[in-house]
Amino acid sequence: MTTGYLLDTNILSALMRDPQGPVSATLAERLRRRPQSRLCTSIVVTSELRYGVARRASRKLANRVEAVLSDLEVLALDEPADRHYGRLRSELEAAGTPIGPNDLFIAAQALTFDLTLVTDNVREFERVARLQVENWLR
Repeated sequence: MTTGYLLDTNILSALMRDPQGPVSATLAERLRRRPQSRLCTSIVVTSELRYGVARRASRKLANRVEAVLSDLEVLALDEPADRHYGRLRSELEAAGTPIGPNDLFIAAQALTFDLTLVTDNVREFERVARLQVENWLR
């Protein structure tokens, strides 16, 4: 994958929270305007979503998660994302602007594959130099 969009946890959660609601309709329209081959998510994101399912023990939520994920490529955490992670973590800590470890992995994957990160957590990810970020919820 050379260019495309990596969907963050909060974007996918918004789709699942109220599948028939206005936020989901807006997101669904934005997703439809992009070729399916240009949309993906991270194994870190799917892990966070599945943690939410396990914590809530909801069959309905589990079905929604699986339905949304079935249409997306899930990027494994692999080389050279580890190199990006190490560099990013070092740079952000040196600048006194660290971000959470899961967000670091997500950012590293987006940079590795030259993807635009789609997130509602723009303030956190804006700290990462060279990372393209879009918010499809606001």
